[in-house]
Amino acid sequence: MSERVSRIKITNACKNFGRVRALRNVSLEVKKGEVVLVIGPSGSGKSTLLRCINRLENLTSGEIWVDDELVTDHRADIRRIREEVGMVFQNFNLFPHLTAKENIMLSPMTVKKISRAEAEKNARALLERVGLADKENTYPDHLSGGQQQRVAIARALAMNPKVMLFDEPTSALDPEMIKEVLDVMLSLAREGMTMLVVSHEMGFAKAAADKVVFMDEGEIIEQGEPQQIFEHPREERTRKFLEHIL
Repeated sequence: MSERVSRIKITNACKNFGRVRALRNVSLEVKKGEVVLVIGPSGSGKSTLLRCINRLENLTSGEIWVDDELVTDHRADIRRIREEVGMVFQNFNLFPHLTAKENIMLSPMTVKKISRAEAEKNARALLERVGLADKENTYPDHLSGGQQQRVAIARALAMNPKVMLFDEPTSALDPEMIKEVLDVMLSLAREGMTMLVVSHEMGFAKAAADKVVFMDEGEIIEQGEPQQIFEHPREERTRKFLEHIL
């Protein structure tokens, strides 16, 4: 079996916010079909890293490649990057005046210029995929947090991305709603979606992650297979962090 190609390649990524060094020479590869979980304390640079991949933030220095495209090049087509790199945020970010179905239809119609009929057909299929076929005409205010996050995942999938980024997708949810979102993420992982996930959901890590990355103070301190990181961490900083969350 041939080695999987890199879908995301990050080399010496640095990001400064004034005097704050949010990312310090971060290098990371995510292979096609791989699920990589990023853990670490608040303020360690995890979310900043995702935002730089999707060009919501620009690196101070370093490179990020998605397939053969240098997304950090100032000439890169940001709109195309965001088509290919789907992102799911902590706080859903759904449009409150649009139904679940309309939230999913909007980007394919406005960005990819597909017909309303095709967008509607795709949105219904995606709602069924995330277990919300009966909620297509429901507005976000009448959906639970878990349901809103599943609509947000469907909205990201509507652009047929190569990669999905998840920025703490369950941290704003009540405990009973977390499983329904993780189940959707698990099904995506089993289907071979390349995923970079910032989360401390250890059950998801053990069930789906190929690799766990521990970040602290803007640096990657340690990375490896889930069992190795959780049961036999090599670095003291990793051990101390895991004592608080396991």
